Amino acid sequence: MKHLLLTLRRSTRSTLLSVIGVLIGTGATFGWFTLASDRSPNRTVNLVVDDRPIQRSGSIPRSFSDVVKTVVPSVVRVDTMTKVSRNNRMPSFESNPLLDRFFNVPRRSQEGPMPLKRGLGSGVIVSPDGYILTNNHVIQDAEEIQVTLNENDREYKAELIGTDPKSDLAVLKIAATDLPYARIGDSDQIEVGDVVLAIGNPFGVGQTVTMGIVGATGRASMGLDYEDFIQTDAAINPGNSGGALVDVEGRLIGINTAILSRTGSNQGIGFAIPTNLARNVMEDLIEYGHVSRGFLGVMIQDVSPELADYFNIGSSKGALIAEVTPRGPADAAGIKTGDVILRFNDTSVKDSRHLKLLIGASDPNTEHDFSLLRDGKRKTLTVELDKLDSEKNWMAQTSRSDDSTGALDGVTVTDIDPGYRSQNRISRRVQGALIVEVDQNSPSWRAGLRPGDIIREINRSAVTSADEAIALSEDLSNDVILLRIWRNGSTLFIAVDETTTG
Repeated sequence: MKHLLLTLRRSTRSTLLSVIGVLIGTGATFGWFTLASDRSPNRTVNLVVDDRPIQRSGSIPRSFSDVVKTVVPSVVRVDTMTKVSRNNRMPSFESNPLLDRFFNVPRRSQEGPMPLKRGLGSGVIVSPDGYILTNNHVIQDAEEIQVTLNENDREYKAELIGTDPKSDLAVLKIAATDLPYARIGDSDQIEVGDVVLAIGNPFGVGQTVTMGIVGATGRASMGLDYEDFIQTDAAINPGNSGGALVDVEGRLIGINTAILSRTGSNQGIGFAIPTNLARNVMEDLIEYGHVSRGFLGVMIQDVSPELADYFNIGSSKGALIAEVTPRGPADAAGIKTGDVILRFNDTSVKDSRHLKLLIGASDPNTEHDFSLLRDGKRKTLTVELDKLDSEKNWMAQTSRSDDSTGALDGVTVTDIDPGYRSQNRISRRVQGALIVEVDQNSPSWRAGLRPGDIIREINRSAVTSADEAIALSEDLSNDVILLRIWRNGSTLFIAVDETTTG
């Protein structure tokens, strides 16, 4: 058994990771619009829901024209107008002609008023009295919104009912009745390989239908707080944002949202928000004007194979509790760090993202049963969820993944001095040993340890200083070492197997 080499140094290094997602609204030049009057509170929406299983047996139909004729009238064009001030222009657009051309953002002159930025997207009518689902990024910051129906090109002033940036959804309302609307399907029943149709207004050329299959479900790649995307190769392009993804029976199963592309156009990987997530958000926005989500008060992460071995779980299913908010709902119910949540009520928890979605879809002040594994033993605790709000977001349901392996050789630590705390906004409640260097050829690096991480526990023993980390490292007897670290405002476990080599 090799001892850890933990030396004291004062220099620090940090790593910056950034993720760029491509949203599929686009800029274009269209007419003038007027924002409708303020909405009334406590509204409701009457949806037509068809949650029957899709018929997967039989031959592929030669044509989907009947389905298209039914659905296309419910998909609308959404035009927006946004004032662009001198102070809020995005610098990248100013200096990148390619982006300017793609998004059609007008350049500003040195004098005179700023031109208006006009945008184009899509939306789906979901009720005969004019409620429309679209993306938040389609209408974000818009002062004027107009909706154009496909079947008769009639234009309506749109009222913004509400937005939810956390899921990139928004709800509009137009003053009309007896409108064509989409039936709502059960997106949980969609399977990889199912044929789907994408309908929207790509590039402003007019209503367009493309066909593909479901390539994956449960994707989370855009950096939103709540993600559960359906992936499809049905062609989705700029202007399709907010449009419909429907099954072969014409039921709405997703809201087209984003593409993964190196060119800005379709390359066979598009993403849609599933209707089961969109429906919950929409109904809250219509009734309350905001989304009300449950709050558990934990930091969670996925269970890697190494963590599954350490906690003797037997599989990588579930969500590992990395930290518990003091005096929060989970703390009050007895949930502890190191617990692995296996079931939420009667639903098996797949991973941390899945648990976050389940909690977010639950109403505040409701009780739920959490089946968990603690020290190899199963137990069930009942938790009354609180309401998620910005004040609790300092430790909301943050999730992280850890899929790496390695060992801890070559780790350099130091104490956390006040200046470093102040500069990096680290709370005094975060105690531990600051990692200032990790040998990039070591198993420790491969495990995922990085400079700037703070070691809070080693094999479940608390660490409050570099000296304690060194002392604990000298008494290790397990091949697998469990670290609990703090990183960029989140807490997570990392299991290090020192028997692995690069």
